[in-house]
Amino acid sequence: MTANTFCHRTPTLPSPASGGRDGKGIRARRGIAVITAFAVAAAHLPAVPAYAQEKDAAQVLPLIRDAEIEQLLRDYTHPILRAAGLGQRNIRVVIINDRGFNAFVIDAKRIFVNAGALMDAETPNQIIGVLAHETGHIAGGHLSKLRGELANAQTAAILAMLLGLGAVAASAGSRGNVGGNPMAAIVGPQAVIMRSLLAYQRQQEEQADRAGVNFLTQSGQSAKGMYDTFKRFADQQLFASRSIDPYVQSHPMAAERIAALAEVARANPFWDKKDSPELQQRHDIVRAKLFGYLDQPDTLQRRYPASNTGLAARYARAISSYRHSDLRTALGQIDSLIQAQPNNPYFLELKGQALVDSGRSHDAIAPLRHAISLAPDPTLIHVLLGQALVGANEPALIDEAISNLRKALSNDPEIADAYEHLARAYGRKGDLADADLASAQAAFNRGNLPTARQLASRAKGRFPIGSPGWVKADDIATYKPPQPRRMIP
Repeated sequence: MTANTFCHRTPTLPSPASGGRDGKGIRARRGIAVITAFAVAAAHLPAVPAYAQEKDAAQVLPLIRDAEIEQLLRDYTHPILRAAGLGQRNIRVVIINDRGFNAFVIDAKRIFVNAGALMDAETPNQIIGVLAHETGHIAGGHLSKLRGELANAQTAAILAMLLGLGAVAASAGSRGNVGGNPMAAIVGPQAVIMRSLLAYQRQQEEQADRAGVNFLTQSGQSAKGMYDTFKRFADQQLFASRSIDPYVQSHPMAAERIAALAEVARANPFWDKKDSPELQQRHDIVRAKLFGYLDQPDTLQRRYPASNTGLAARYARAISSYRHSDLRTALGQIDSLIQAQPNNPYFLELKGQALVDSGRSHDAIAPLRHAISLAPDPTLIHVLLGQALVGANEPALIDEAISNLRKALSNDPEIADAYEHLARAYGRKGDLADADLASAQAAFNRGNLPTARQLASRAKGRFPIGSPGWVKADDIATYKPPQPRRMIP
């Protein structure tokens, strides 16, 4: 899988580029979630490498990029964001390569949703309800408010620790002190602070539930999917509820949450409204695509047996065949899909992807050009076409390759693979300066700073001093990662 189409990708950080310079990014390695009493806001996020902690916790997550899935999620979120007054914010839904059912926000620009949530949601309305809840967090400004609470808690924690240390010292110096646990003077206040923060988070979750239902109502959609999804997880939690302390949870207890949600959700005037058959089919097809890429062939055959002749099942089997079987079988299945829906850009994209990955780049060009003419947002397909045009190894196609890759990067400057293909294209033309710069940008986006600096320094020597290419190369060659902000242990 590559960044051209359905792919795994680690998100990147924005660079310090200024003015009209191209954006760049740093990719970070994965980490392990660490929860402390004073870092509640990051409780469910992976640990961030030192050079990136100040900027963003998202770059450590393994992502999936896919034109079709991203378009469906844009269509899901558009009416919700508009109802929330966020329609002009350009908020993106980012797909995480994780089979668990989860969604969250860590800033006001992105909603993160696990692939598992899409795969598990049987109807569009179910995942739309989850997205409405997360929109409630953004619309409510919960992240900035929680950061404020966290800052106050850190200050309180420092005071509690200093007072506690003073109490310990006084206790140790008392002649009559013969027992007790003086460290409780420190631990006690910290536990109180943590519980206060968690209570604040639980309040935000309840507010997001109510806001989500409100956005669904304003956009003429049912709240039943949202209720059914949270009810299912509440039922799963019940068996362990006796051993759970409700005061150390970041979310409301299941029974309480569902009771509160039921009150507002059932008042939704569109409760019985069903998803349209067209939207349901798109949802089914996207789920099939995920299963086709992520399941092993034997698992997929049980999920989508040959007896299932529906479009989604055929799509899943075609993807699995292309990835695990012979190309001839896969192309026959894909051509059958194209025959059923000649104007579906993503079936054409799949054919191009299968041909490129099988070394038949020239044959992939025609279906990919057609896919671009049909897709609502062909950014990722432009990258795949650029790869195919470079892979065809025909000098007459290089300028078209560069044009397609530049179009993709103008929309999304963080696609490392696009820079790699661009470097190859410039190399074929003998443009070594731009080839080195593109290679440096690819390494920079992948988080390989030493290689990025080395290539950028070489590119600077090839460009005229002060030229746009020289300035971009200088940004990378002189880049200094931000220093991490100290957190209270």
